[in-house]
Amino acid sequence: MSTWFDVSTAAKRFRLIAVIEAITWALLLIGMGLKYGADMESATMVPGSLHGAAFIVYLLITVLSARSLNWSWKVTLLALVASVPPFFSVIFEIWARRTGRLGELSAPAGEAAVSGESAVTAS
Repeated sequence: MSTWFDVSTAAKRFRLIAVIEAITWALLLIGMGLKYGADMESATMVPGSLHGAAFIVYLLITVLSARSLNWSWKVTLLALVASVPPFFSVIFEIWARRTGRLGELSAPAGEAAVSGESAVTAS
C-alpha cells in the first residue's frame, strides 16, 4: 500500500493524482446528492473545493507526465479529457498502464495484461 504514495517518478505521480481526482469526484457526487436530495445547500462547498483543486493539479500533472513519458498528443488529449467524466481518470490510468504508457508501472512487453488469462508453462 505504501507504493501508492510514492511520487518519485512521473508515472507514480500521475497514478496518485488520477486516484485522488476520482475520489474527489465521488465526494462531490455524494455532496450533490445531499444538496439536491436532502436540500442541504452547503453539502457541495468542501467537496467542490477539493475536487476543483484536484482537477487543476490533475491537469498540470498530466501535462508534465505527458512530456516526461513521451506521450503522443492524442494520448495526452485523451488523458486530459478523462478528467471530465466521473472516474475516467482511473480508467485512463489502467489503460495507460496496460498499454505501456506509464513507464515502470506498465507490465513488461509480452506479459499478459488481461486478467483471467492463464500462463502456459513449458515442461
